[in-house]
Amino acid sequence: MNRKHLVLPAVAGLLTPVLAACGGSDSGSKSGDAIVVGTTDRFTATKDAPAPLDPAYAYDVGSWNVLRQTVQTLMIQPKGEGDPVPEAAESCSFTDSGNERYACKLRDGLKFASGDSITAQDVKYSIERALRIKSDSGVFALMSNIDTIETQGDREVIFHLKSADATFPYKLSTPVAGIVDPSDYAKDKLRDGFDVDGSGPYTLTTDVKDDSLETATFTKNPNYKGSLKVSNDKVVLRSFTDAAAMGDALNSGDIDVMTRTMTPAQIQKLDAGTDKNVELVDMSGLEIRYLAFNTSAPTVKSKAVRQAMAQVIDRGELISKVYGSQAEPLYSLVPASITGHSNSFFNKYGDPNTAKAKALLTQAGITTPVKLTLHYTTDHYGAATKQEFEILQKQLNNSGLFNVTIKGTPWATYQTASRKGAYDVFGMGWFPDFPDADNYLAPFLDKDNFLGSPYANKQIRNVLIPESRREADRLNASKSLTSIQDIVAEDVPVLPLWQGKQYIAARDDITGTSYALNSSSTLQLWELSRGAGS
Repeated sequence: MNRKHLVLPAVAGLLTPVLAACGGSDSGSKSGDAIVVGTTDRFTATKDAPAPLDPAYAYDVGSWNVLRQTVQTLMIQPKGEGDPVPEAAESCSFTDSGNERYACKLRDGLKFASGDSITAQDVKYSIERALRIKSDSGVFALMSNIDTIETQGDREVIFHLKSADATFPYKLSTPVAGIVDPSDYAKDKLRDGFDVDGSGPYTLTTDVKDDSLETATFTKNPNYKGSLKVSNDKVVLRSFTDAAAMGDALNSGDIDVMTRTMTPAQIQKLDAGTDKNVELVDMSGLEIRYLAFNTSAPTVKSKAVRQAMAQVIDRGELISKVYGSQAEPLYSLVPASITGHSNSFFNKYGDPNTAKAKALLTQAGITTPVKLTLHYTTDHYGAATKQEFEILQKQLNNSGLFNVTIKGTPWATYQTASRKGAYDVFGMGWFPDFPDADNYLAPFLDKDNFLGSPYANKQIRNVLIPESRREADRLNASKSLTSIQDIVAEDVPVLPLWQGKQYIAARDDITGTSYALNSSSTLQLWELSRGAGS
């Protein structure tokens, strides 16, 4: 086993690119064989979520990884890190000093994979469609600061924002801003099923069984015109029911690449060098895990209950027993490498302390033990999630202050149930839409937040979030961002637990793996090639 450690630069808000280009060429892999990539992400169409791959609905890392290969956006996050760069656009920029007017010019000759021309009107249609549908996934909120969209001719589109937002170029790089063909996507209705049509680097065909996607085949789009170099002709994404089956497929050569989510044991084994034919690449990631609360639920409506949980939970023990060196404690929603991070939870609660937790509950008149159910998803964040929740259960119960049970549910049911308020306390993960502190705060705390949380703080929503977005230099936003994190530590609508690294394992004839994932866990399949040096 060959091991490669990729050190991405520390994320300092809105950065400039610092990683040099690496990888293949437009000609694709020499063998022409499809590269097969394994994942444990599951893609299921249900009654509550019948359109898992519609850009106006999709809002999880797995579905976005499909859309980023197929649906083109005006801007794109570069390989490695840095400011977003034009993709479907030839150029984009703010045209005023207040960061409220953003203008883009489309590349000349831009086409959908079908061959139909793309115009500025299609861009306007696509984004207004997401805002009109307003799906319950909450993804539309990324575009909700748009007041109006203006087009000038076929190639110019101008966004007039409700308020200043220096992060808007990043938001235009997310799949909800993807350009879709009006002939394929109705203006006021989601597109059910797994069909995706766009102008990205690949076209998509799928193999579906029992309303679940088993394989997604990405074929190089001959009409693609953008900023990316596509280093292969075809990639097959294969969904596995568990990490063990995915690992067996890599060992047998049935797949070439293994992505999320490997178990901690698999990563440790690969890291030990037992297989000389497999390369493990690890990189700093911006994934976080946390507990979310339905703050209207009787069991956790009292802030004291949530604070007591924050006072009892031992992140260090949790990580050492489950994830080891693959994760580190997190004391804020904002990861440590992001500009604006503050250790607000540690500053308020310090080390775990049962006596302090008891005092919080006693002062609030809460009868102990507090009976709670912690919910987790069984198949979305990896096999270690169950063990993680067993340890959380033990820590809380051992305090004598809580009587906790845990319950696991498949993601297809879990994601919709949690948004509808079915769970009082539930575990979630977050892979950032873009690497800025705003994206670790606003999606959880602003109006139309993706959690469907009833928690609302006027100071955060009306003052601090808008104030932070006015600052193009994100260092200057730190004061507002810190204030938000301090309020979250006081009110505990969410309880951050840890942030983790990212891993990808590949057979030794596959190149481009160092850039196959960026720090936001975005799959960049176009970087992969077979048998050619990087």
